[in-house]
Parts: sequence; C-alpha cells; structure tokens
Amino acid sequence: MFAIAVTKPYQVDFVDIPKPTPGPYEALIKTEIAALCNMTDGKLIEGHFPGVDSYPLLLGHETLGLVEAVGEKVKSFKVGDRVVGGLLLDTTHTPYASGWGGFCEYTLAGDHATLLADSVESIEVFEIMQVVPKDISIEDAVMLCTWREVYGAFTDFHLKAGQDILIYGAGPVGLSFVKFARLLGLGNIYIIDRHEHKRQRALELGATAALAPDDLVLQDFFATHRRSLDAVIDAVGTEEIINAALPLVKLGGSICVYGVIDASTIRLDKHKGPFNFNLLVHQWPTRALERAAQEPLIEWIRNGKLSYKDFFSAEFPIQKINEALEYARVKRPIKILFRY
Repeated sequence: MFAIAVTKPYQVDFVDIPKPTPGPYEALIKTEIAALCNMTDGKLIEGHFPGVDSYPLLLGHETLGLVEAVGEKVKSFKVGDRVVGGLLLDTTHTPYASGWGGFCEYTLAGDHATLLADSVESIEVFEIMQVVPKDISIEDAVMLCTWREVYGAFTDFHLKAGQDILIYGAGPVGLSFVKFARLLGLGNIYIIDRHEHKRQRALELGATAALAPDDLVLQDFFATHRRSLDAVIDAVGTEEIINAALPLVKLGGSICVYGVIDASTIRLDKHKGPFNFNLLVHQWPTRALERAAQEPLIEWIRNGKLSYKDFFSAEFPIQKINEALEYARVKRPIKILFRY
C-alpha cells in the first residue's frame, strides 16, 4: 500500500509499505479522507516536533475511513462502519518510524472499550477511535479530529458561559475556540492574528473583535482591557505570547496554552500578571474529554450550527500532497483537506 513519509526534514515522499494486518482487538480502515494539522504535521515535516527525532517517519493523524476487516475479538466496530482517527503506530515491519501514520492508504483502529472489558491494556489513543454516524458528511467527520480536542480543552481550561476571553492565533484551533465559545455562551471573544482573511473568518464565526499584531489600536486594546479578561488562550504556543498576555488577565484569571511548546523551558515574567493567576498548559489531549466531545459536536453538525465549510480553505488529492504543502507555505490557508 502507499504511505506518506517524511524521509528527512522538509522532504515528503510517497513510499510503499506492507498493508497492515489487524490484531484481535483491531479494525482495518481504508482511508477515505484526511486533513493536514498545521501544528503537529508542520512541526514533524520541519523536524522540530518535541521528542521526535527518528526519521524517516510516516505522517498524519487526522483521518477518516471505512472498516474493511476486524479482528476476532472486536465488538465496537463492524465492516462498513466509518471510523475517525485510524493510525499506523506499529511500523516494525517497515524502515520507517511512526509519526502516527494516519496518511497511509490503510490504517488500524483499536477497540478501546473491548480491551478494557477484557482487562487488556489499551493504548491511550485508541480511546478516540470512534464510529461516526453515516448521516454526518465525511468532511465534517474528519474535522472531529480537531473539534473534539478543542471542545475538550474548554473543560481543561475551565471556560464558562459569560466569560470574556482573548485568543492568540486564528488557525483551525483558534477559530474553533471562537466558534465553540460563541455556541457555549461566553461573553466577549477577541482574537489576534496576522492574516486578514483569518481575522475576517473569526468575525464571521462570532468574534467580538479581530486584531492584527501590528494594528495601531492594539495598544489601546491592551490599555483598555488590562486586568479585565477571564482567560487568554495561546493557540500558538510561545513564551512571548504567554508573557504578553499576563497583563490582560484579571485576578484569578488564566493563561491557557494550547498545543506543544517548542522550547524545553519557558521564562515567565510573573510580575506582569496579577498576584493570583493560573497557567494551564494543554500540550496533549485529555482523551476522556476528547471522546465525550464527539456526541455534542455531532448534534451541532446535525442542527446546522457547525460546518467544515468554515474551516477548510483548499483541498487536494492525496497524490498531490507536496503541492498542498507548498500552497500551505505560500497562502497560509486555514486548513487543507486530502481526498483519497
């Protein structure tokens, strides 16, 4: 079967590897559609994802496909089911490490519930490999990979209705925070991003205001909102943003860091913040929250409150992944869809 490999930093190639065979608690998934994760996939391609230094590696983790076969002990999946989140984690029979391997022609999904019921240890990522109802479009279904994690982060960050927040970064994650914050009844929702088309999309999704980092009114915003915000969400993950946000949060407010921070250490200018504040770092999903998010998100999709159309800027056949990566580098799209 074909797979997408980062053979070395900044080098992405099609490669041929053996088709995986499902174990007793696994389902074999034929990939239908996938999405590029700007943060994780981007860092893996560039060679600086923290803790990953084994190249070549198989890329991708935002995927959706149909179950083609199941192991003898599988109870949660059946042939023909549409499953989100299949990966290729075991690459021992290939010359490649696993960068989650979701862009492969075939992937595997683990039956988390049955493994637990049989008192067999489950891999944590199996918990979010779930069946998606067939009435949900495949485009909306693959967006669940992003949406479930962001929705779960609302609990990790203790975000509540009526709160005023600022979001740094209007990529897929930042825009998802905007959309969900509006649907969940938060108060003022501000966002900062350097790209005008992303700021405009944030306003369309419910942001109160969208500002550029070099906007002349940004200084006035910082002065007006000093010590007034319940939370500032860093959807980029940098020390600079964390420290810039500190003067904005109120006493007992929160700096919420979403995603992996590149640096191994960060310097915190705590004197810029109030005497009491929270620093919440969400570098990895809370799987139980991510899994539980699927049901309310599907209801929003069914009710017309949430659509993939607000998040995908472009689509490519998977065979043109290098064209897609160049497009992403030049155009800075919100998100790219791959069809198989």
